Amino acid sequence: MSFQNPVFIPGPTNIPEVLRKACDMPTIDHRSPLFGSILHPARAGVRQVLKSDAAEVYIFPSTGTGGWETAITNTLSPGDSVLVARNGMFSHRWIDMCQRHGLDVQIVEVPWGDGIPADRYGEILKADTGHKIKAVLATHNETATGVKSDISAIRRAMDTAKHPALLMVDGVSSIGSMDFRFDDWGVDVAVTGSQKGFMLPAGLAIVGFSQKAHAMTASAALPRTFFDIRDMDKGYANSAYPYTPAVGLMNGLKTACDMLLAEGLDSVFARHTRIAGGVRAAADAWGMPLCATSADVQSDTVSAIRTPEGFDATRIVTHAAERYGVAFGVGLGEVGGKVFRIGHLGSLTDVMMLSGLATAEMVMADLGLPVRLGSGVAAAQEFYRATPAQSQKDAA
Repeated sequence: MSFQNPVFIPGPTNIPEVLRKACDMPTIDHRSPLFGSILHPARAGVRQVLKSDAAEVYIFPSTGTGGWETAITNTLSPGDSVLVARNGMFSHRWIDMCQRHGLDVQIVEVPWGDGIPADRYGEILKADTGHKIKAVLATHNETATGVKSDISAIRRAMDTAKHPALLMVDGVSSIGSMDFRFDDWGVDVAVTGSQKGFMLPAGLAIVGFSQKAHAMTASAALPRTFFDIRDMDKGYANSAYPYTPAVGLMNGLKTACDMLLAEGLDSVFARHTRIAGGVRAAADAWGMPLCATSADVQSDTVSAIRTPEGFDATRIVTHAAERYGVAFGVGLGEVGGKVFRIGHLGSLTDVMMLSGLATAEMVMADLGLPVRLGSGVAAAQEFYRATPAQSQKDAA
């Protein structure tokens, strides 16, 4: 690998120099008033990125997995039922966590490549007249397959069924890169991390709670200590933490939110959509379909690209790293060896993406795949030329 090259994995993402410098700060007393000038703006910035007026934001020294655990342990009790679809590796891992915590998990099996079937959720919730199901879990953007699901449709299905379950959403690879509407979609718990859309190193679990979800902490009986938001509430009231916070990362998060809001969330989302479009054009030119089964579920942050039958797609990732010092993502779970993944989120431009596509072409040519050098790059170039980015003057 080379430190000189950008990464094209779906997280951790490339870190802008300004954020590296924001994280690189002297030690401060995290129990002094100075810490509050980092803590409160960071939480407020995340709330704006979530497009929420009222979400309670919690920031833990952890990762998205810790965010999942925060979501379920602060709201649920042993034996509670949850409804969740398994359509990729990360939804599978959330299911596994729920089962380990002694929850009754109702699983909707979905082909890997499809989005969450909101209509099926609606049928199950309508049939649950006793309201046994306490939470509906949804992975907004399945990082393993490059598939996004319609969270607003899931909320509509819940409302149509008049079901009071909490709506918990994994937004780890979407929040900060794709449109996410905490309030408008009626989300009760949103989970993300620092290392993707926020363009920081891994190390922070970032979780938003609705007032409804927050109220559940009083009756939730699953064990929790490190991830207890009641302790966080007490700490935040005094501009402090119940334990030692990751101060440098939180200073980076404050700066990252400032950057995203200065660019404008709609502009951030449009940039990701545009870069993703070029990747899709390249894959089409290579004659390689995406794992995502239809255009309406194609992710704007990661594309899982299927290689020809019988070819081990992991060889592309290995060869790219060894020969060219460039990182792509391997296939996971059921699509392991069948896809390689190109991450196109965070600190990325179309010019950077073209270098990644050119590298992928060299790798595939080296490995004997029927890919003509320049074909995917040219397709992406034509897409970017026909879909102008915001002008550099406006961006500045």
